[in-house]
Amino acid sequence: MTDKKNRRSQAWYGKLDKDGFIHRSWMKNQGFPDHVFDGRPIIGICNTWSELTPCNSGLRVLAEAVKRGVWEAGGFPVEFPVMSLGETQMKPTAMLFRNLLAMDVEESIRAYGIDGVVLLGGCDKTTPGQLMGAASVDLPTIVVSSGPMLNGKYKGEDIGSGTDVWKFSEAVRAGDMTLQDFMAAESGMSRSAGVCMTMGTASTMASIVEAMGMSLPTNAALPAVDARRTSLAHLTGKRIVEMVEEDLVMSKVVTKNSFENAILANAAVGGSTNAVVHLLAMAGRVGVDLNLKDFELGSDVPLLVNCMPSGKYLMEDFCYAGGMPVVLKELGDQLRPANTVLNKDISVFADGAECFNRDVIYSYDAPLKPASGLRVLRGNLAPNGAIIKPSAATDALLEHEAEAYVFDSIEDLKANIDRPDLPVTKDTILVLKGCGPKGYPGMPEVGNMPIPQVLVEKGVRDMVRISDARMSGTAFGTVILHVSPEAQAGGTLALVQTGDRIRVSASKGELELLVDEAELETRRAAWQPDQPHYDRGYAKLYIDHVMQADKGADLDFLVGKDTRPVTRESH
Repeated sequence: MTDKKNRRSQAWYGKLDKDGFIHRSWMKNQGFPDHVFDGRPIIGICNTWSELTPCNSGLRVLAEAVKRGVWEAGGFPVEFPVMSLGETQMKPTAMLFRNLLAMDVEESIRAYGIDGVVLLGGCDKTTPGQLMGAASVDLPTIVVSSGPMLNGKYKGEDIGSGTDVWKFSEAVRAGDMTLQDFMAAESGMSRSAGVCMTMGTASTMASIVEAMGMSLPTNAALPAVDARRTSLAHLTGKRIVEMVEEDLVMSKVVTKNSFENAILANAAVGGSTNAVVHLLAMAGRVGVDLNLKDFELGSDVPLLVNCMPSGKYLMEDFCYAGGMPVVLKELGDQLRPANTVLNKDISVFADGAECFNRDVIYSYDAPLKPASGLRVLRGNLAPNGAIIKPSAATDALLEHEAEAYVFDSIEDLKANIDRPDLPVTKDTILVLKGCGPKGYPGMPEVGNMPIPQVLVEKGVRDMVRISDARMSGTAFGTVILHVSPEAQAGGTLALVQTGDRIRVSASKGELELLVDEAELETRRAAWQPDQPHYDRGYAKLYIDHVMQADKGADLDFLVGKDTRPVTRESH
């Protein structure tokens, strides 16, 4: 057992002087007795609960369960709030504030007298933001996700968050669905607390967290309202106390192998493209050398999970089929040796795993789709890389060459996408600028541009689309994202004009603007960046310091960690 005198929290609560008096006495106004300050592990419960983050609305219940587990194991649980990022509610985009959440988490953990931390998150940016912040302090850390909602229902059929919203929206635009039916579907889409029940970014990140060994097994897929998730939270509270005793800090769990396992798992579950930018940012905090080339590791991994948007089922079905333990079992020897929060190799997460529905989780030898992992594209249009998700794309468009139609901003797109005289065909490549980290700012999920009205009415449902933006993990289509450098930073994307020819080859990893270099140099000399949308506050700080997508879009001064003890007192 760890010497109680050496615990971090004792620098706050173990001193028999004025400072110790202050720290203890004010905590006692909540009814805590003397003996909880006897040197037992003090566990912070970092909660992103908020009524403005519907995905995380069940976290209060989970926090209480974590506390039960902490008390049972002989620890002292203390819950604290941090900024909550509601993906569906925030403007201009929750991604703008991921790094602010990471700062909030990091500084809260550092400033308070805790020995270990349980991260309660779920909605897309809360999970990576919390992990980024925790990594920079490096205490014993474990995650409990909020869990997915129950399956959506409409006219007796299952419908999925995001994925069916995009489908229904296009159907209304095409005249194939009435506005009345569209509005009726809204009421059946979100039937309980929890994150998107498709394999969107939230469920992708929960799956990745499990594959990295940063949560207990089964964390990814248990529905938010399932009693087993509450039980899992209790067990997590118990485990974090043991992790403190073992001095199992985050850097002893998360290594390069952990990130490689995350990449393999993301491919196998048909995970979100957003995993790329989040994993890159997390690696920067942990101190692991991860780059876009590493994501090619997943390019040959087959698709095993038949969940929207790459398949037809939902997270509730994934859970009942066996969840991530089955996926990890199917990956088998592909997984790298890596430690976990259990202080055992990741292979133990697959122990006893059994698949109960092979139409939901396929075997590695007979997958749903072969070689479906994310692909990294490079070329003169994306010198530092871009991302495409083949499992959610139209196969025939993965090798494509055509003329571009360019939208210079999101306002340009919204004003013109439904023009009846828009000069586009089903082969046209749509290009959107000004939606990268600096340009929007915040790199929003607008990369899956709507199909032009003139083509929707003709039955077109997919086109090649290119931007410096992201797209929702629930979205689908032949969408090329995260073009780096972005347009606002002077990337080649800024120089593309309507009528230019572009060539895409997913198989070769190529993205080329077929314009003479001399012409591009002429355009570059005449180019000027747009005026920033913000000139004060956090948004200005973000614009001035955010790195490009291929670096994870973290703030440059936040990369790395600072594990020095805080020695200066407040009084």
